[in-house]
Amino acid sequence: MTWNITRRTLAAAFAATALTGLSLGSALAQEKTFALVQINQQALFFNQMNEGAQKAADAAGVKLVIFNANNDPAAQNSAIETYIQQKVDGIAVVAIDVNGIMPAVQQADAAGIPVVAIDAILPEGPQKAQIGVDNAKAGADMGAFFLDYVKANSDGKAKIGVVGALNSFIQNVRQEGFEKTLEGVDGIEKAGVVDGQNVQDTALASAENLITGNPDLTAIYATGEPALMGAIAAVESQSKQDSVEIFGWDLTAQAIAGIDAGYVAAVIQQDPSAMGAAAVDALKALSDGGSVEQTISVPITIVTKDNVEPYRAIFK
Repeated sequence: MTWNITRRTLAAAFAATALTGLSLGSALAQEKTFALVQINQQALFFNQMNEGAQKAADAAGVKLVIFNANNDPAAQNSAIETYIQQKVDGIAVVAIDVNGIMPAVQQADAAGIPVVAIDAILPEGPQKAQIGVDNAKAGADMGAFFLDYVKANSDGKAKIGVVGALNSFIQNVRQEGFEKTLEGVDGIEKAGVVDGQNVQDTALASAENLITGNPDLTAIYATGEPALMGAIAAVESQSKQDSVEIFGWDLTAQAIAGIDAGYVAAVIQQDPSAMGAAAVDALKALSDGGSVEQTISVPITIVTKDNVEPYRAIFK
């Protein structure tokens, strides 16, 4: 009887040891830390990206830390340098200054830390993947949509101004893609570009100046969420809902209300949550010794009154 008890005790001890080993193994597997170096936390777009990244991190059993640069490119560089010192296992960056960020990206790579870029397209370098949409093509697609819309609704005539963000490389790409599509098209007059600086209040003031300076303005193209929000607020404050239509990027509750009211004609909707998730998944694969596609594309949708319904629940 004593031998049986001892045998059972030993078996239990071995089982406990095995379980402890498994627990330690699981804990070690969860010790990986990824950093997401973000532009700001004002725009819903970036917050949705953060949420997607966090969900993917939770699913992968890794820790995610998110840095808010508050639109300061120097802060992004400093954050990456800090994360290198902390020896994180991977870095995802949504760059403000795509050229200025490269020395920090190269430092991370030299330290053996994989870097992936989200949204803003980095120049050739050691980054392992580029995640996002083809912004030039999407801008051109919106330009083509705009021309078809004006042809169908305004006899092909329009005067359009742009609310951009000249400090944002990616929004400049969107602006260029759109404007190239309009070049040489009869009936289309350009009212110029105002700089919203990727800040909603600044975009509002800039859009108001655009409208005031062009009483015959009929359309606005906004290159990002703060620009779109500013343009919407400006059109409302100037009571131009019946004469100025807005085309822009990144849905919000206000943009959907504008679509319902008829003065927001179309909005390019990305999938920022999928971008954030793709970044974490890529870093997990890379940190595990695997490889990923150099370009990871996330599709866009041009949202109008005809297809806005599925998005209402997201932006309540």
